[in-house]
Amino acid sequence: QVHLVESGGGLVQPGGSLRLSCVASGFTFNSYAMSWYRQAPGKERELVASFTNNSGSRVYSDSVKGRSTISGDNAKNAVYLQMNSLRDEDTAVYYCKVVLWGRAYWGQGTQVTVSS
Repeated sequence: QVHLVESGGGLVQPGGSLRLSCVASGFTFNSYAMSWYRQAPGKERELVASFTNNSGSRVYSDSVKGRSTISGDNAKNAVYLQMNSLRDEDTAVYYCKVVLWGRAYWGQGTQVTVSS
C-alpha cells in the first residue's frame, strides 16, 4: 500500500526558511518521479517542484525557482523541499505526490504559513 507522509510545515516570518519532508512507502522509491504541490485557500493546486531519482532531474515552478531546492534520499525513501526567502504568497498546504501505474497518490499535506 502506497503511503506518503509530509512533515516540516509551520509558521515562519517572511524571509525565513523551512524544510519539508515526505517519506514514502509501498513502492520502489528510486524508480519514480516525486513532486511537491501546494494549494492556497481559494486557489487550485499547483506544481512547486519535481525530482526524478534515476536522472537527478529537477523542475521548479517560476514562483519558487531560485528560492527552493528539491532533493531525495533513497536510503530513507524521502524527498525534501528546502524553501528559502519565504514570502506571504508561499502560504499554502504543501502536498507530496507520486504517479504509479497511471494513478496519482497524495500525502495528507503539511501547512506552511508565512506571516509576520
